Amino acid sequence: MRLGEPELEPGPQARRDIVPASRDRVNALLEALLAVGGDLDPETVTFRIVRTATSLVGARFGALSMVDGAPSRWIPAEGCDVADVADVAGLEPPRVLPADHRPVRLARNGSARAFLGVPVCVRGQVVGRLCLVEKQGGGDFDAQDEAMVMTLAGAAGVAIENARLYEESRRRELWLEASSQVTTDLLCGVSSHDVLAVMARRAREMTGGDVSAVLLPGEDRTMLRVVIADGVAAVHISQAEIPVEGSLGGRAFTLGRPVMVADYAEAGMPAVVMGRMPSGPVVAVPIGTAEAVRGVLSVCKRAGGTSFTRAESRMLHAFAGQAAIALELAESRRDAERLRLLEDRDRIAKDLHDVVIQRLFAVAMMLTSTVRMMERPEGAGRLRHAIDELDETIRHIRSTVFALQSPREYGEIGLRSQIVGLVDDAGTRLGFMPGLRMDGQLDNQVPEELAEQAAAVLREALSNIVRHAKACRADVRVEVADGRLTLVVRDNGVGLPEVGRRSGLRNLEERAVRLGGRFEAVSPEQGGTCLTWSVPLT
Repeated sequence: MRLGEPELEPGPQARRDIVPASRDRVNALLEALLAVGGDLDPETVTFRIVRTATSLVGARFGALSMVDGAPSRWIPAEGCDVADVADVAGLEPPRVLPADHRPVRLARNGSARAFLGVPVCVRGQVVGRLCLVEKQGGGDFDAQDEAMVMTLAGAAGVAIENARLYEESRRRELWLEASSQVTTDLLCGVSSHDVLAVMARRAREMTGGDVSAVLLPGEDRTMLRVVIADGVAAVHISQAEIPVEGSLGGRAFTLGRPVMVADYAEAGMPAVVMGRMPSGPVVAVPIGTAEAVRGVLSVCKRAGGTSFTRAESRMLHAFAGQAAIALELAESRRDAERLRLLEDRDRIAKDLHDVVIQRLFAVAMMLTSTVRMMERPEGAGRLRHAIDELDETIRHIRSTVFALQSPREYGEIGLRSQIVGLVDDAGTRLGFMPGLRMDGQLDNQVPEELAEQAAAVLREALSNIVRHAKACRADVRVEVADGRLTLVVRDNGVGLPEVGRRSGLRNLEERAVRLGGRFEAVSPEQGGTCLTWSVPLT
């Protein structure tokens, strides 16, 4: 065609070639629009959008870069060599595309590849950018390619939004289910430790994390200790400690709000975690309100994992907050139950002291006055024996009253309970139950260290009876009076040997001397052995 001559219309044969080609591309576009909306899994949707776009315009590689920071990767078109992806991996789509809605189409220029990038919008906002590189067979992307990819990007935005909404609703469902389980477990009496374990496991599942941990503060609130761990590195971080100051968990604990980082190597997590699992994204949320933080819930991912989103952070924060409320309710319920128990114990103690003991004492006094009226010695002896039994019963009841008025905290074992347990165990091995008498406020007045020493002495004394005494009767008396703790163990066995090893008795004597007390082991005239171990309370 010469310069100035009018452009000729395509001939009939050319028009017949163009029409089928255009019809094929329109059909391909319609199929592509249907394909991108055929799934609700976010990763599958992303892969399908890129593969469909590369197939639609004949590109060799494609990528979908999201504005929210989700990592993008170049995906080769079907039939292309995956190894060639490394050649285009250095091309960062956000640096090429502008922030507005304009598409970008670049022609080949020397070593530069042909490039086509279009924005992906949802409700008028750019959420990502679809980038295509290098047209198969050479050549550049044309205006028709750009128009088709722009149309596909519109459908891609709808598909991405649907996938996100579905994922959010699914996670909300998991969150509601997990919150319900935590609340139900606590209100049904499940231990707080088991509930925290459920919370850690559910948090890891809801966010797709690899390891989760619940960290609680120490008494001085300067260190956080991992009390619950769940996931691939759980065994390596259990009981690990991190400082509150300068750590990720410490920031969440101090600020009372969620904290996220893309790499927990810089987050101050325990070194044992970093040594066992490559660093990756981590989120830490406080358990409780900002004014009353009870601990920290932390979830980590492996290196290369997708960063935690703000929605996931808010979900975890709400989940941990609801769990904290349930924990407080459970503690309040336990306190109320303990208060009712204390009230019952106090009422029983008052009834025993004011009613039962007084009646027994009155009966003993009446019998004492009756002794002088007895003419026969046998009758007087029986009355005296009955009076002695009543006095012993009164002492036992008073001991019970002391025990009821000095209950131990949950999980603690008082000296009385330890003594009863040791005597019961000895009775099982002896074949008969030793007598037991306890006087005074053993649980209130005896210091913890002294109680441990007394329990060890009683254990050794009863063990000697089991192994050496050959006794058929034994009695144990433990008494707190006049600022001293006295332990007396008697049996009717073979008595102390005149010669032989006495290392056990020397050990008991050394314990007494070390505590400023005394120890005595004798064989009474009536036979057997009597051990007396007495130490001051202070």
